[in-house]
Parts: sequence; C-alpha cells; structure tokens
Amino acid sequence: MTQKLDTLQAALEAALGAQIQALVRARGEITITVSAADYLAAAKTLRDAPALKFEQLMDLCGLDFSDYKNEPWDGLRYAVVSHLLSVTHNWRVRLKVFCPDDELPAVASVTELWASANWFEREAFDLYGILFEGHLDLRRILTDYGFIGHPMRKDFPVSGNVEMRYDAEKKRVIYQPVSIEPRENTPRVVREDNYGGLH
Repeated sequence: MTQKLDTLQAALEAALGAQIQALVRARGEITITVSAADYLAAAKTLRDAPALKFEQLMDLCGLDFSDYKNEPWDGLRYAVVSHLLSVTHNWRVRLKVFCPDDELPAVASVTELWASANWFEREAFDLYGILFEGHLDLRRILTDYGFIGHPMRKDFPVSGNVEMRYDAEKKRVIYQPVSIEPRENTPRVVREDNYGGLH
C-alpha cells in the first residue's frame, strides 16, 4: 500500500505542482488541499491527466470548521471536500477546498466535470449555505422551501427557527416561530482511556 501511495503522491505532485497547498497522508489515504481560485482547474486535472484519471466523484460534502475538535478554529470556516475514484488506476484521493469568504461561502461548481456533483452540491448549499458558482439549479434539496437558515452550521439552534403544524381551523399546514425554550444539551463524555481502540 505504501508503494501505491508513493506512486499516487508523485503523480499528484507532478500534475498539480504548486496548486497543492497541503498534502496529507493518513490512514492509507491522501488528502490534498487547493485554493478556491485553483479548485476547478485542479479538479479538471485530476479527472483528465492520464497519470491520475479520477473518472468518478464518489462524494462531495460541506464542512463547518468553526469549532473543530471542540477547539476554536483559526482559519477559514467553510470547506468543501470531494472523494474521487480512479477506476483505471484503482486509487482514491480526497480533494479539499476552503471557501475564501466566511460571510458568503462560495466555490466553483464541478458539475461540468462530474454530473454526480449536482445533488451533492445542492445538499452542501442546503445544509451549510455554501454557494457553488456555475451550478445551474442550486436550490434546497433536503429542507422545506420556506426553511430559514442552514441546519448543519454549528451555530444553528438545536430547536431550529420555525416549526410547522397543521391548523384545523385554516385546514392547512402553517409555520410559526419555535415555541419550545432553547436548552443546552450536554453530551455524554467518555472518560475511559483507549475507548473503542482509539489512542
């Protein structure tokens, strides 16, 4: 496995060069980080370069780093991570890009490269509020059309902003402000050493 990762790393460095801001090898996988300005070009190179040939986008998701590992995060808040597969070479890579503006997180859409990005990008938009420039149908996919906010952001209230219920007098579903009091949930803390085999 190490030799295969060495080969993949060499191919990535040769094809992308200075576009790679960071390259991390962990748990038998490679994660590369590129800038938002280089994201679309780097993705195209990953797909088209004969030495790489990442023909399939397996997954794409948004991330909110505002409270990473229960510690304050010193850096850009939102990121998009793609998992790519090369059937030709039988290897995978993780591509990470941070959105350059925390107030209006946006990166280029990769739907022109991989059609499977369509719904993944809509999901990242819906849940995190990340905009994908060039996406032809960027609208909510999991939450309701009238939903306020983005529920996977770490500052989103646990109880939400609005609730819906059926009103018997109006004979329709209505939306109203949340009527339950917000509360702090304290998660169970595991204090055992090496819990679950983790070190």
